[in-house]
Amino acid sequence: MEEKQVSKAHKLVVNNRRTSLVTGVLDVLSFDLNEILLETEQGMMMVKGSDLHVNRLSLEKGEVDLAGNIDSIAYSDAKVQGKQGDNFLSRLFR
Repeated sequence: MEEKQVSKAHKLVVNNRRTSLVTGVLDVLSFDLNEILLETEQGMMMVKGSDLHVNRLSLEKGEVDLAGNIDSIAYSDAKVQGKQGDNFLSRLFR
């Protein structure tokens, strides 16, 4: 018998490359003015740009509001596993 994986809803809304609403967020792994790394229901999500800010974070609801100049958004299926995961992710998104 096949087991189906049921994942929670994940939504990404970008407005004029200036603001973004992300749902289905499990954790914010790192952020600075040039990149934000989120763990979402659909995998790792890297947002790159300039003057990036996390305006609102609600891990209970799984929502994050981002602001700044968004240049790119990339997903990865990599999973975080302690220190080794951090090294792998930093190499993956260079």
